[in-house]
Amino acid sequence: MSEFKVLEIKKSVFEDNDRQADLLRDELKKNGVFLLNLMSSPGSGKTTTLRRTIEALKDEFKIGVMEADIDSDVDAQTISETGAKVIQLHTGGMCHLDAEMTKQGLEGLQTSDVELAILENVGNLVCPAEFDTGAVKNAMILSVPEGHDKPLKYPLMFSICDVVLINKIDVLPYFDFDLEKCKEYVLKRNPNAKIIPISSRTGEGIEEWTNWLREEVKKWRA
Repeated sequence: MSEFKVLEIKKSVFEDNDRQADLLRDELKKNGVFLLNLMSSPGSGKTTTLRRTIEALKDEFKIGVMEADIDSDVDAQTISETGAKVIQLHTGGMCHLDAEMTKQGLEGLQTSDVELAILENVGNLVCPAEFDTGAVKNAMILSVPEGHDKPLKYPLMFSICDVVLINKIDVLPYFDFDLEKCKEYVLKRNPNAKIIPISSRTGEGIEEWTNWLREEVKKWRA
């Protein structure tokens, strides 16, 4: 029987991406740019939360936003109304961004005048979690209507995030969502995760979230 070589493609791809991500973080540190990777499923309130975040921090930091979608520029148009610098990234059908794609986005954003760059990743709880984008911190949004069991069903997403925002707490009375059980499940996957309940509609919890982000940006740029 002939001998043949077995190439572990997925492992090779991830290892190469991890190297690119580390190089990108080194470059961001040198240039004083903090990159936040914001992830969630579609409809979680990601763009509304981002608008609240920009409003709270725009007088302190020069903010740039990369809106990643398979298609359309709806979110970029929405964010442009905040006055933040914004570009739309089309992934051509891909359900995630990797480090090289993120680097291309940052080059397109032109970060020489950006202190806080935010990547609004493609909306789903699977693919974006698999690829290190080179971000300084990872954040995700879980909305109340999605259910409190999502940390059990999508463990990788919760395990890689530094902060988990539980959004739409204003509708808690209308859903069978156990907030304490959700927190327990998140910490089971990631004991170091910061968990912040918020309502992007009413503004509840946004101050705690933006205070956390403010301090992380300052530490990175120090």
